[in-house]
Amino acid sequence: MTGEDVRARTSDDLKDQLLALKKEQFNLRFQRASGQLENTARVRAVRRDVARIKTILAERRRAAAAAAGRDAG
Repeated sequence: MTGEDVRARTSDDLKDQLLALKKEQFNLRFQRASGQLENTARVRAVRRDVARIKTILAERRRAAAAAAGRDAG
């Protein structure tokens, strides 16, 4: 998932995607602990996708707060 893909999605869609990635991350941790994990690179990819989505959501929250501040002031 690229930054452009993430930015093209709505905030609600990103929150749903974040929840799904967190569940996948949890399952990958269990697979790694039990020795069943085959694709070890997926752990890194999921972790980075989570961070990417959180970053975009935070940027949108800051932009909305700034816009609300301009409207009030």
